[in-house]
Amino acid sequence: MRQQSKLQTILLLVGGALMVIGAGCFVFMWQQKIMCWVFLVGAILFATCQSMQMYEGRSFVIRRLKRIQCVSDLFFVLSGILMVDTVYHFLLPLFRQGENDGYYNYMTYVYNKWVVLLLIAAILEVYTTHRISSELDKEQNVEKR
Repeated sequence: MRQQSKLQTILLLVGGALMVIGAGCFVFMWQQKIMCWVFLVGAILFATCQSMQMYEGRSFVIRRLKRIQCVSDLFFVLSGILMVDTVYHFLLPLFRQGENDGYYNYMTYVYNKWVVLLLIAAILEVYTTHRISSELDKEQNVEKR
């Protein structure tokens, strides 16, 4: 795995911290109009920095795990977009063509669904991070022999 520069590592950590701060404050209903944007910026920063970390080896397992990690990053960003939508309802006009002004469908399928995507992304992230670390250790042990 190619090492990241100090700047990339710092940006990755800042992105993760912004995501935690944004989600925590949003859940406890403190400055939601600002914290949704804080989370989205953190998610974009985190996903960008993590996708820049490339694996140049030949292990199929690690390549598969990196692809799963990219899906996790996508879910983090989509979670941020849906969090912003929870505050501003910018996706509501897409549902207005249905019955009852589409509000019921919007509430059923979109409103507050950022939590589901965030949970899936977090589980995938924890899994892939642990497995990639484990597989890299195995790879180094085989090279030493």
